[in-house]
Order: sequence, then structure tokens, then C-alpha cells
Amino acid sequence: MHDDRELVEQRIARILRERLIPAVHGETVPLSVEVWHAPGEPPEVADGLAADYRPLEPNEAWGPAWGTSWFHITGAVPQEWAGRTVEAVVDLGFTRDRAGFSAEGLVHRPDGTAIKGLNPKNIWVRIADSAAGGEPIDLYVEAAANPLLEEDVPTPVGDVLTAGDEPLYRVRRIVLAVFDEPVWELVQDAEVAEQLMYELSTDDPRRWNLLRGLETALDATLDFSDVAGTAAAARAVLAPLLASPAHASAHRVSGIGHAHIDSAWLWPLRETVRKVARTASNVTALMDDDPDFVFAMSSAQQWAWMKEHRPKVWERMREKVATGQFVPVGGMWVESDTNMPGGEALARQLVHGKRFFLDELGIETDEVWLPDSFGYTAALPQLVKLSQTRWFLTQKISWSQFNKFPHHTFWWEGLDGSRVFTHFPPVDTYNSEFSGHEMAHLVRNFSDKGSANRSMVPFGHGDGGGGPTREMLARAKRLRDLEGSARVEIEKPATFFQKAFDDYPDAPVWVGELYLELHRGTYTSQAKNKQGNRRTEHLLHEAELWAATAALRTGHAYPYEDLDRIWKTVLLHQFHDILPGSSIAWVHRESRATYLRLYGELEAIIAAAQQALAGDATAGGEVVFNAAPHDRGGVPARGAAPVAAAQPATCVAAPGGGYVLDNGLVRAVVDGRGLLTSVVDLASGRESIAPGAAANLLQIHPDVPAHWDAWDVDHTYRRTVTDLVDVDALAVVDDTPHGTAAVRVVRRFGKSEAAQVISVAPGTGRVDIDTVVDWHESETFLKVAFPLDVRAERSAAETQFGYVYRATDTNTSWEAAKFEICAHRYLHVAEPGYGVAVVNNSTYGHDVTRDVRPDGGTTTTVRLSLLRAPRYPDPETDQGEHRLGFALVPGADLAAATREGASINLPERRVPGDAVVEPLVHTGHDGVVISAVKLADDGSGDVVVRLYEALGARVNTRLELGFAAASVGRTDLLERPFRVDDGPAPALDGGGVELALRPFQVLTLRFRPS
Repeated sequence: MHDDRELVEQRIARILRERLIPAVHGETVPLSVEVWHAPGEPPEVADGLAADYRPLEPNEAWGPAWGTSWFHITGAVPQEWAGRTVEAVVDLGFTRDRAGFSAEGLVHRPDGTAIKGLNPKNIWVRIADSAAGGEPIDLYVEAAANPLLEEDVPTPVGDVLTAGDEPLYRVRRIVLAVFDEPVWELVQDAEVAEQLMYELSTDDPRRWNLLRGLETALDATLDFSDVAGTAAAARAVLAPLLASPAHASAHRVSGIGHAHIDSAWLWPLRETVRKVARTASNVTALMDDDPDFVFAMSSAQQWAWMKEHRPKVWERMREKVATGQFVPVGGMWVESDTNMPGGEALARQLVHGKRFFLDELGIETDEVWLPDSFGYTAALPQLVKLSQTRWFLTQKISWSQFNKFPHHTFWWEGLDGSRVFTHFPPVDTYNSEFSGHEMAHLVRNFSDKGSANRSMVPFGHGDGGGGPTREMLARAKRLRDLEGSARVEIEKPATFFQKAFDDYPDAPVWVGELYLELHRGTYTSQAKNKQGNRRTEHLLHEAELWAATAALRTGHAYPYEDLDRIWKTVLLHQFHDILPGSSIAWVHRESRATYLRLYGELEAIIAAAQQALAGDATAGGEVVFNAAPHDRGGVPARGAAPVAAAQPATCVAAPGGGYVLDNGLVRAVVDGRGLLTSVVDLASGRESIAPGAAANLLQIHPDVPAHWDAWDVDHTYRRTVTDLVDVDALAVVDDTPHGTAAVRVVRRFGKSEAAQVISVAPGTGRVDIDTVVDWHESETFLKVAFPLDVRAERSAAETQFGYVYRATDTNTSWEAAKFEICAHRYLHVAEPGYGVAVVNNSTYGHDVTRDVRPDGGTTTTVRLSLLRAPRYPDPETDQGEHRLGFALVPGADLAAATREGASINLPERRVPGDAVVEPLVHTGHDGVVISAVKLADDGSGDVVVRLYEALGARVNTRLELGFAAASVGRTDLLERPFRVDDGPAPALDGGGVELALRPFQVLTLRFRPS
């Protein structure tokens, strides 16, 4: 037989594209359209409905970037269409691209009820299943002129302040149409058969059967002059092919409706509110038509937005939650980044997310749902367990550059040994359309063949929203039992996880972080976001601590509502495209303003509580408050006391130029270039800086990644480096506070300037470097290097509630891929008997390398990533002034690194007064860190204390109380009673509690004051 396969395939594709799909809405009549172009920001729905409309002019442009236009659509069903299915087709001039990335619309009834969303993949609005002749049409479309941002193309349209006022869109088509259901069903049949055909081998008879069946149906049976009249006959030809059952061993897929909606990214926060409303309206309408359809939505913040801003949409969501079709998942406030949020913040993501779903919907979410975050901290499994959550889902690890992750269903083991059952969908997308390619790929890709045979497919348009479509549901039905394909069943996430667990309870174990070998630049991009996050996290720690202390000691009013609101704002800004710095300029401009506002609110809460505690402010004395988790300068951790002046540090000129700073604990030499050439831990006499090297060395690299400017740093950036050693000014700082000795160095380079104050303070074993950079570079990476005389085989980077070890060598591709890593407040390197830490107050990106010197010694170089300057999606990323703090801690073990990392982020506060404030709780063990002291969220007045073992060791310690307690109990993160079989329950014993902690264990205790 002659081989005409390619020709037939091309004809099938053309017939589908040019004859079948247009015939779905083949009969049309025009509709009348009026328009109101709303000025400024989007108006409320009621204002849009009541606006002063005028007729839409032919070819009239609408929508400057980020603008809103309302369209009023009216008409009537023709008498001859009576009894037929009628739809409006509304094409606002969409760009033919993915849903959610350009213009969008939400259709309303005259009473303001939302009907459904509109986007390039979803342009129909059902009028009636069986229309009445003359039935009136009266619709309003709230149209958003969201601009399409081309990938990696710098543009000013990412901010309404710079986007300009040129209209972007023209209405392409608004008509009333007959929906020809047999034709539509034929399209679905043909597309499923065609897509399956392409995925089968040309050696497979099934492929040829599908080819000839499609050829007969579309090229012989179908009459192009009467598509509607012959569609049923064409379907009959395809029916036996689509009825052929799947193989008994076919892979089983749980399809879960989904619309991953980025809470901000290439659109601002306010637009996400409307994206959620459009998507929720779409899926609730689909649920009306299909009672088996299940849709999962994460991010309690997005649900809360609907309750606040779109109450009618919220009620529809609640209605479908009650039927079991609209399923809350995730249990977090947003789908946050998990690399950079602090431990307490990551815990509060789960607290506020799960509590919202419990309070508003009566549902305990069982899974953490993070398909798109840029890597996953090893602290997460324990927090999942402590929130009484069972499952974890991600997908992003499939993006890794160099190494393929070995499992799709596995147990993930965290820092402390906690394990969570985890699934990583082999379809490699969270925006599946149930295409033939996707279904074939997931089967080929599934890593656990022979041991397991089940995976999840989250389906629906996502990132910018939109969700599942009726076409996707039609494909799912056809794929339920189809020869050559995996079997698809629409299910709830919990159903999938339980089945997967029952099938594969002895799944393999992955230990430690889930490092994403991509998007490493997000540890650094938008430095003010990083600084804002770090600072607000620590201000919240202080605000809760001092407010709780003042409440118990003085009756000071505890600011429950303010703290709840501020926490939720901070958690929102930890979303995985805000905190990582990968959103448009508008998002980051607003985030900077938000952080400044939060600083002021939190400082006011702290000041009010401290004034209530400090005693007589007119006595002429000064009280030092220490919110750090360790005693400092004679002031106990979490306490306050007057302190005497310390012996000041000294600064003297060094022979040959430069200066020597000394406080009796550490001696630092700053040479004439303003570089640290010696840092000696005076207790041991050991030099920290590698021979012949200089620390605090600023370095710049060209930074032009292959893709995704704000996200990525490629390993090739290291091939070119410029050391910034020229000095413009070097001088002693005379007006330092509290006996600190300091020198100031200024460097100018390119269009930028860096001014640093290098100092040692009395009583501290570290060298502080306060750096102000006026940054005006482009596509440039700024780092600061500390070459250390230490042979370190691994680094210890602080992460949430502990630290993670990473190799300093590149023996394997897995180690080489970690050329840029995330650390929180410290990064520690050591050889047996000696270590050094670099601590910081706002930086997350680091790299660690090592080299062997000619003298046989090893230099381990720790570098902090200070600033980047990518041009997409924010062309002005990080331009302007930044203030960054970091310090070198010589002779540091992990306890010292932990202590100094906390100290630099929680500086002491001096308040007029004369009182001594004893801590509410105290533990004398350096390895036990108290991360939160607060009053219980339920307003009961109970005291909640969260602590953790920070050094990776077993610890027996005693928690001493500074208040009378009637009872103590262990709780989960949500402050509910929590019992696990890992030792005796905590009990009060003479004003304290004896504790036994395993390595990195997090423990939450709740005390009822007497």
C-alpha cells in the first residue's frame, strides 16, 4: 500500500482548523455593543453597571495598558432559532496566546452576578440551552486591557506609571450564535483521536486505524457544504475507535481541575483579584453543567479576596464547596517561596492558610500544594507534619537544568527526620490541557514504573488564570478508557493521594532540600524585597514578644487584630514571584511602599510595649531591650535592663597605611585599599583570612543569562570578574555610638558608588560591615568575597529552624549545579577544631568555592550576592540606593554562627527608663532557640512559645518561666492540642518545663497563666 500518511495527517489538521472548528458557531447574527472606558483604576462592579455608555464605534480601539473598559451587549434571539442552543461569542481582540496573559473579561448580568470569564481560549457565553424566539440578551463585560509582555523583552509597560496611554486592543467579534453541539462533539472526538495518533509509533497498528478512521470520518463522510448535517455520521465512524478500551496495565491518571493563579507576576496584586473572580466564575459555571467536575484552588488569600471584593463570586464558591466540587487545597496563605521566608513565617503561612479554610469553610486541608515555587526547603516536611497535614505536591523540580529528579512519588524526609508523602506529577505541567502529547509524555516520563502506576494531572489554564474549559472536560471523558492512552478519572486531590499511598506505601525516600537547578538569581533580585521581608519578620518577632511581655506584666493591650493583619500582609509578599523579585515593576514598587508602611506600624507597636515595660522615663536612665534568643551584653535574651558603658574598642593607624580595629575579642586590619587583610580571633590567635588574600572584596560580573533575566544566574557568569580595589576615600569614623571603632571606605565604579563602614563594637566577636551602594549598573552582578584560611569540605547554611549542609566540591553534577545557594542569617564553614561564619541582615544568595594554594593550604571563599540588575520583567531592577549589613565572625562554631546571625538581625534597643524586665521564658542552652513568644491567636490570654533545636544535636534542657502558669500543653502550629508518640507530654515542674529535643525539632507549647 502506498504511504500517504503525512498527506492524510495534513488534510485532517486542515479540515479541523478550517472547516470543523468554525462550524461550531456557524450561524450568527450581530449584537449591539456600547462601551464605557473607565478612567483610572478599575471601578466597582456597581459603578461599571451604572456608567454612562455610548455606542462602540467601528474599529474603535480600547484599553490603554492596565485600563478597564465596560461593554454593554444587547440583542434578541432570532425567532427561527427557537428551541436551539444559543451562545454569545465575544472576542475582545485577544492576542492568540495563552489564557491570562493579555486582555481578559468577566461577563456580568445586569444585577451584577458574574457569569463567566473571557480569554483567548474561552470566548463563549451560554445564553440558553433551548432558547425562546425573541429572548432578550443583556450582558455586561468588564474588560481588562492587561498588556502582553514578551518574554525577556525589556518594556516600560510593566508599571501603570510608565506604560503610556496608547490603546492596545480592538474588538474583533461580538455576535450571537447557534452552538452546534454535534459539530462541537465531533471536534472533540477528532482532536482526541488525532492527538493520540501522533503519539503512537508508526509501527503500531492502532496509529494506522486512527489515521484511516479520521480520514474516513473527515474526508469522506463529512460534507463540507453541510457540516452540521453530516457531523453525526462522521462521529459514528469514529465511535468504535474511541470505544476501544485501554490496556489492563494502562497508567492511571487522577485529573484535578486547577488554575495556578500567580498572586502577582506580570500583573499587579489588584489585577489578581479580578483574575480569581474570572476563573472562579468559569469553573462554577462548568460545575453547573458537569456534577463530576472537581476543581482545586489553593492560596487562602485568594479566597479571602473573593469574600472581601467579590461577595457574589464568593457565595458561588461556597455553594460548590458544599457539593464537594470546589476544593480548597494547599493550607497556606499563598503559594509562597520556601527558600527565603524565615521559619516562623513559613509556619504562619500554614497557620493562616489552614485556619482560614477551617473558619470559613469548615474544611481541614490535608495537602501542601506548591507546584511552582523555586525549590523547597528541607524544613518543610516537619512543618507539614506539625500543621497536621499529610501530603505534599510540587511540579517545579522538573525544570532543573542538569539532573533529572529520580522519583515521582516518594517520601520526603526533612531536617529533623519528619517524612511527608510527596507527589511530583510526571506530566511536567500544572497547566495541562489533556493533550495527547501530555498524556503520552507522562507515561514515558513516570519514574516509578513497575512499583507504582498512578499519577496526578492538574488541568486548566493557569499562571494568569482561566482554569479548565469544557473542551478539557470532554477530552477527559474520552480518555477515561481509551486504547493507547492512560486512563483518566476526575477526582479530588485527597482521593488521589490516598490511592497513591495505598498503592505505594513503601515509596523511596529523598532526604534533604529539593533544590531547583534553575532560577538561582531569585535569591538576589529586587534586594529591597529581600530586606523588607527579613526586617518585617524580625520586627514581628519583637512586636509579639514585647506586646506579650507587656500584657502579662502591666496589662498592656495586646494588638491581636493589628498583628494578624500585618502577618497576612507579610505572608502575601512572600508569594513566589514577589519575594523572589520576578514580577513587573508595578508589583515591586508597591511592595517597597508596603514594607515601609509595615516598618512604621511595627515600630509603633514595639515602642508602645517597651514604654509600658521600661519604668520611669524621666529618671534619666536607659534600658536596653534584647529581643535576640541569646544573652547579650549583660542583658538576658528576651529581657531588658540598664547596662553600664562597655570598654570602647580602638582604632589605630597601621604601619604602611590603613587601620587596625581591636576590641579585645577580635582584631581586624583594614589596608590602604579599604580591604580586610587580617581578622584574628584573639581567643585562639588564629588568622581567618587566607594568606595573601583580602576580604570584604567587592566584585562585579556581567550577568546576562540565557533566559528569564530576573530569575536566572548562569554558571558562566563566573568566567569574567572585576575586583573593585580602587579606593576614593578611607578615613576613621569619629562619631560612632557606644564605644564602636570604625573606618569608612568609599569606592566608585561604573555609574555606581559603594560606601562601607567597617567596625568592631565592644563585647562582640565579629567585624561588622555596613554597606551603602548607590547602584546604577545594568545586567551586572555585585558580590562581596571572604577568602578564608579554612579547609571546609562542606558549608552549613542557615535555613528555617536549623541549617543545611552542602558540599564545597563539584565531584558530581548534583553538587556542581548548586553554584548559587540560599542561606538565611549565616553561612558557616569549618575544618575540625575551627570555623568562620559570615552573617547578614538582608541577603540570601551565596556561593562557596575552595582552592588549594601554592603553600599547600586550602582557601575556602564565601561570597554574598548583594545586587543584580536584570532588565526583565522590571527594566529598572534595583536601581538606586541600598543599605546592606553583613559581618565576619572568626573562630565561630555553629552555636556562635546561630547567635551572631540572630544578633545582627535583632539589634538591641535603648529606651528611657529604669526598669529591669525579666524574660517571660528562658532557656540557658545555646542550641535551643525560641522563635516566638506571643499570646494565643484565639484571644484567650494563653501564652504560646515556639522553640527549636538549632545545632543538629539531641538536647535536654529546661524552659524557665517568668510568669505563673496553671497548665502547659503541646500544640500544633495552629495552637491546637497535639499529641505524638515521641516522649512524655510536657509538664510544669517548679516554675518550668523539662524538655528533651531531637536534632532540629520544632516544639510549640501553650501555657495557661494562673
